[in-house]
Amino acid sequence: MSEMPTCPVAPLETLSASLAERLARDGYLFAPAGAITPAFQTWCSERDHRRDDRAAFTRYWDDLAPDRFMNDGGRYRRRRHAVFSAAPGAHSLVRKPHQPHFQTTHFNALNGGIERHFEPVADGAVETHAFAFLCELCLGVFGRCASDAAWHVEMHQFRIEVGGDIATGLPTPEGLHRDGVDFVAMVMIHRDNVCQGVSHIHGLDRQPLADFTLAECLDMALVDDTRVLHGVTPIVAMDAERTGTRDLLVLTFKRCDPASDQPSGGASGV
Repeated sequence: MSEMPTCPVAPLETLSASLAERLARDGYLFAPAGAITPAFQTWCSERDHRRDDRAAFTRYWDDLAPDRFMNDGGRYRRRRHAVFSAAPGAHSLVRKPHQPHFQTTHFNALNGGIERHFEPVADGAVETHAFAFLCELCLGVFGRCASDAAWHVEMHQFRIEVGGDIATGLPTPEGLHRDGVDFVAMVMIHRDNVCQGVSHIHGLDRQPLADFTLAECLDMALVDDTRVLHGVTPIVAMDAERTGTRDLLVLTFKRCDPASDQPSGGASGV
């Protein structure tokens, strides 16, 4: 009896399975762009209409609004925000009506406790192939770690600035923290004229576990927010006479009730 032919496994599925195994084991991971980009390019080549549009996606960070809710008085952060849902086993996100972002002071002592109304993410950004790929990758990883989960997903575009008349740029002004969700994906979009900005992962006992720097486009860190704390050191302008920027995409995933489409325990994030 001849053996049944085996179907080749798509690179995205292989990558998702590998990252899910690491995340389930350690509670965090760093995946360099060198591991992510080839899967993205193959994913694009599998459909005629897909293309590598990272450059177009990156440009959407040039039109972020100032964050008006910085209780430290800082002028170093710009951002936009969007909210999505995903059914169990979904490969893409469904955008929800724009809504404010909220965190309790337990998770964000600096800026929590109020509804923060940020400008919405541009439609064009969420329509890019780069964003679709990152969503499918995250859904594949987190779906393997929490099978049959429906998700409330928040998207945050961040630009941290430093240099010129901005003396200090803080990627995580709240310090070492959790976001109050289930999983967090942090994806480097672009860095210009900056150094430092080192990511630190600590256990819930605050003991250090790992550190790395998101530097290249598509460098990625994933964390199980129920198991670890994370934070980033300040960025420094290499040329202090001009503004340096650190552009990051953050996606937070929180289990939700499929019937109500609301996150378990209330919305939270970064």
